Amino acid sequence: MGSGSEPPTGRQAGVSLALLVIDLMVIAWLLFRYGVAGWADGYDPGNPPDAPGEALRGVWILAGGAVVTGGGLLRLRWRIPGIVQLVVLGAGAGLLALLPAAE
Repeated sequence: MGSGSEPPTGRQAGVSLALLVIDLMVIAWLLFRYGVAGWADGYDPGNPPDAPGEALRGVWILAGGAVVTGGGLLRLRWRIPGIVQLVVLGAGAGLLALLPAAE
């Protein structure tokens, strides 16, 4: 194995699976925060809603994570985990971006 070659595919698949589980937990936590903020907004009608701000914060967290982790892994030639990070975190960011518009 040379210094510039890719890591074995099995190792990349294992890292991808571990990162997928972590990504899904982060997305679930951000969706939970959005839901709790929306629920709390229902009990405080006199003030501006907090849920859209939570969704925007989640979009930035997920988009930034996609760029940093996915781009970093691709730069290190870990193609499979890099693409998984870009797709999963990018899809999560898109989901959170669409939630305030759906109300």
